[in-house]
Amino acid sequence: MTTHPQPGTPQCPVSAPAPPPEGPLPIFGPAFSADPHATYARLRAQGPVVPVEISPGVYGYLAVTHGAVGYLLLNNPTLFAKDPVHWAALQRGEIPSGSPALMMMGPRDNALWKDGAEHTRLRDAITSALARVDTFALADSVARIADQLLDSFAAAGRADLMAQYAGPLPMLTVIDFLDSPSSRGEQIVQSSLGERIVNAVTRLFSAGPDDAAQANADLEGACLELTRLKRAHPGPDVITYLIQGGLSNREMVQTLLLLFGAAAPPESEYIGSALLDIITDPESGGSVHTGVRPVADTLNAVMWKNPPVANYHPLYAQGPQWVQGTLIHPGYPILCSYAAANSDPDLFVGTSPGAFAGNRAHFGFSAGTHGCPAPGIARVIGEIAVERALDRLPKLALTVAPANVPTLPGPFLAGPAALPVSFQPDTTRLALPGR
Repeated sequence: MTTHPQPGTPQCPVSAPAPPPEGPLPIFGPAFSADPHATYARLRAQGPVVPVEISPGVYGYLAVTHGAVGYLLLNNPTLFAKDPVHWAALQRGEIPSGSPALMMMGPRDNALWKDGAEHTRLRDAITSALARVDTFALADSVARIADQLLDSFAAAGRADLMAQYAGPLPMLTVIDFLDSPSSRGEQIVQSSLGERIVNAVTRLFSAGPDDAAQANADLEGACLELTRLKRAHPGPDVITYLIQGGLSNREMVQTLLLLFGAAAPPESEYIGSALLDIITDPESGGSVHTGVRPVADTLNAVMWKNPPVANYHPLYAQGPQWVQGTLIHPGYPILCSYAAANSDPDLFVGTSPGAFAGNRAHFGFSAGTHGCPAPGIARVIGEIAVERALDRLPKLALTVAPANVPTLPGPFLAGPAALPVSFQPDTTRLALPGR
């Protein structure tokens, strides 16, 4: 059997201490998802940038200190490129076609995977379109969708807040503000197309090797259909603005995939993690309920403690590069661990994580050239979603022990996979006509 060198082996030496005997640590699977911060601590003990197994048979580096992540992000593209053309194993055809890593890290014709002028052109189209979003209308839309979802289970007294609320809310919101009625007054994305997009995005982020490629194909097909509909029926909406920015059909498909992927599953975990924090942390929950601490601070704390995008933003060294004393070789993806960076003990020398409550120096929205183009939109959706749930679900409590709340298996997304809760039923809705 042919074997391929892994970062950290003699074929690709690094100056950090040698990895454990079992080889590069995996950042996926049950052991990792049960306690990812234990894995980050083991990696951090080896060095600031460490060899890891990203998914089965896919190897690269993981930056695990705040300083290393900041250095990588702020030196893109001069020292570290974004384009996966620099991924040697991919160019040699060694990454399985159904690998979850390929679906999340492979080349696409959108701004996330480009460098230089091409990145600038595609990103400008996105930022210009998103800048035209009416945040007041967006807030109304989030509240309306939140109440519709809450109405569906408020009388039951029990729910899974991930499956029934935090999971669907961001995608429904994104579809709503991306697809405002056209100039002729119709809503272009019919419910069936919206459902296909929601289903495909959800599958893509949670897919195993058997479903990742099909989920990606289904999502691309739905985005192409949406693009063609909007070309035929333009309106005052983000999709039309992107088309007006001169993007081709191929670029539109991949840009929509980027927007749906960036705005929906991470936002769901952002909301879910904040609700979990409020329910289980007496200091956080008590402060929010008394109004001493705004929901915005709880969401900011989530970005420090458990950012929904835990490990991402693959970069590629432009030749051998030194990062905080560690030699990084070209050809391998270097993932930025926002979760490990934000919990780096060196950040909290002489203080405590609680002192960072109002501090936005975290990497929850990434940074540098490829930083999130619309963190304000993410915050609006998150704040209103959490506030509506707290307003509508009195005496909110978990129905399982906090340690038994299932979490996502990683490596890319982090947060609760389910959030089983009980609350005081809203019996008034049972008496309303038509309910």
